[in-house]
Amino acid sequence: MKSLILTGPSGSGKTTLAHILLEKHMQLTFSISATTRPPRMGELNGYHYYFMTQEEFEIEINRGGFVEWERIFAGHYYGTLLREIERIQALQKIPLFVKDVKGALSLKKALGKEALTVFILPPSIEELERRLAARGVNNPAEVEERLKRAEEELSFLPQFDFIAYNEDITKASARLEWLIHRYLL
Repeated sequence: MKSLILTGPSGSGKTTLAHILLEKHMQLTFSISATTRPPRMGELNGYHYYFMTQEEFEIEINRGGFVEWERIFAGHYYGTLLREIERIQALQKIPLFVKDVKGALSLKKALGKEALTVFILPPSIEELERRLAARGVNNPAEVEERLKRAEEELSFLPQFDFIAYNEDITKASARLEWLIHRYLL
């Protein structure tokens, strides 16, 4: 199944880039992930995420309802529901996934060779820390946890199809545009 999977450390800009691409390409549609973390201010269930209780998530795991899932930040579950893939297929659109690094690799394995994986690389760990702090939604301990995870995630770089350096959002989105036209459209 043709699809675009954006990944990278928390704060790398993958969600911002996804929104830019969705505005430009009607063929793409956002794949909504499921999570057990509570909604942040302004987030809507079924639009930003499918917000689930831990019990609901674990029931869905046991039923085989996830294409991929894992437990990450602060012990919360995140995953891609099988029914979300089916929803996008029914629309006859190309799914755009924004995933953590391990989730992206699991998704690529499940979706096959037509799934294009792109690692969004921030300019530096210092810049990543600045971006995470500027969000204002993570406490210092969460920022530290995400930075430690980022260092581990960088070791997976060789496993992705492409790397998009994101020092400047305009240049990074132009690189992604080229990849979409070359490999997906």
